Amino acid sequence: MAAQEIDNSTTWGKELWDQFDNIATHTQKGIDFIERFGGFIRDRSAIEVEYALKLRRLVKNYQPKKSKEDEENEFSSLIAFKNVLKEVADLAGQREVVAENLQNQVLQGILLLAKNLREERKKALNQGASLTQSLHTQIGTLDRAKRSYEKAFREAEKAIESYHKADADFHLSRADVEKQRVNMNIRNSQSEDAKSEYANQLQITNKQQQQHYQIALPEVFNRLQELDEKRTRGMKEFIKRSADVEYEVSPIIAHCLEGIVKAADSINEKDDSMIVIEKYQSGFQPPGDIPFEDLSKPDPDAANNSQTHNSSTGLNHMTGKGTTKDKLKKRVGIFGIFTGNKKILEACINVKNNLSTDGLKEDFSDLPPTQRRKKLTAKVQELQQKVAQEQAASDGLMKMKGVYEANSMLGDPRTVEEQLNESVNRLDRLRHELLRYQKLLEQANNQSFIQHSPQSNRVIQNGQRSSRHSNGSSNHENSHEDNGEDHPDDAGSLSSSSASPESGLGTSHTSLPGSGQGSTNEQPMNEEFYEADTPLGTCRALYPFDATSEGSIPMSEGEELQVIEVDQGDGWTRVRRFSSKGWEEGFVPTSYIECTLYA
Repeated sequence: MAAQEIDNSTTWGKELWDQFDNIATHTQKGIDFIERFGGFIRDRSAIEVEYALKLRRLVKNYQPKKSKEDEENEFSSLIAFKNVLKEVADLAGQREVVAENLQNQVLQGILLLAKNLREERKKALNQGASLTQSLHTQIGTLDRAKRSYEKAFREAEKAIESYHKADADFHLSRADVEKQRVNMNIRNSQSEDAKSEYANQLQITNKQQQQHYQIALPEVFNRLQELDEKRTRGMKEFIKRSADVEYEVSPIIAHCLEGIVKAADSINEKDDSMIVIEKYQSGFQPPGDIPFEDLSKPDPDAANNSQTHNSSTGLNHMTGKGTTKDKLKKRVGIFGIFTGNKKILEACINVKNNLSTDGLKEDFSDLPPTQRRKKLTAKVQELQQKVAQEQAASDGLMKMKGVYEANSMLGDPRTVEEQLNESVNRLDRLRHELLRYQKLLEQANNQSFIQHSPQSNRVIQNGQRSSRHSNGSSNHENSHEDNGEDHPDDAGSLSSSSASPESGLGTSHTSLPGSGQGSTNEQPMNEEFYEADTPLGTCRALYPFDATSEGSIPMSEGEELQVIEVDQGDGWTRVRRFSSKGWEEGFVPTSYIECTLYA
């Protein structure tokens, strides 16, 4: 109660009874201020929208590109980054929610409040102005009545004074004195009437003035005070509401931040390292030690070759500088493959026909052993899933056919039979393909893949480069050079079938199993054909190749190169090309080139 009394005793109507103009100005500034606050909310909402838009654009620009390989082997850091982008997108959504709520719940309320306050203020000011004008009018009436009274009073005083002078003057007649007396009475009567009017107007004015300053105008001022307090209270509520808008989304924002922290915690460097190993592991072993070549000891192979060279005139024109007889027979045997078997050349030219849609061979034989087994395993699992799905569909059709045969009203069994036949055919094809890949996988698992890379296994022997597949003893080769038998070592090397172009296990398109040194395809060649710097032919690159291992050289699609050494069965061909740095030699995948050997 005391607080209420204090509030009533400190109202604008009582304390500011004479500050009408200042109150009007103050209330106008208050309404302008809350409208300015509304402008602040509007601009802040626009910033929130722009921030959300930029966040979404940021997420879109940094979204990793999807690829089948990445989906199979995704690093934990990449998965975490994708989750971070997802959480940031959610944060952008919450900023949009903040902007929307600020506009709908705060800005709209401010604009509506400012509009109502402006209308109420206008009515209050108009009423106050009307009351003030009425009071001023009454005060003007009072002033006029007072002036009339003052004028009548002075005229009455003059009339009284004139009468007394005329009555004291013995020279005037009785009629003149009576005339002055009548005039005096008239003036006194007029003065009394003016006095009464003035008193009446004064009473009316005082009453109206009291009513004006104690009741009417205080009501107006109190309404303006209530209006201003309403504006202040609304300012308070809208500021709190703008904070509540933030509070409402803060749990979701906190959840997004927790998701970002969780994504960071999910990164495991060891798992990523294992993925790298699984992704790029070829299955090869590092090369062994390079044997020491003691040049002080005579080479029995060279001595034998020299004796053969001196005793056999038929081969004199075939031996050349720095070329041994056993290497000559090796090259002749391999060259006979190209001249005697056109199918191998056709396979080299049409190598693209053996590639699948993803650029790999259907049996993945151009991949390293580990990667090949991985691809074959994934293919087997994919086919098993397809077989299971097709089997379920076939079983469903079989049941439907049985139902139709039992009750022909439900449907025609012949329509289901056609679908069933198609399903059975598809199932047979899938099973056949599954069986084929299972056999390939079994072969890949049983095959010993602990091998050296092709470049590391080709070493310099007696000043010449030889293949790892011709590393049998010279005695073994010399013992077969007259009887025409194929070397098991050569046959085994030429029949190798699986690996990538860079691993040295790719299928050779320029070699034929079983074509040894004593093959019937051997043809005598001039000795300059086997000179170290003499090309055996030319080749054209079917695909671009980036050299990623030691001993290989890059090439671009369509590039022409010289063949220095044909494929020895390991899937690699030694070539030479001329560049800005001079002549370059190295190995390229045989499956990547189309060979044309000199006749």
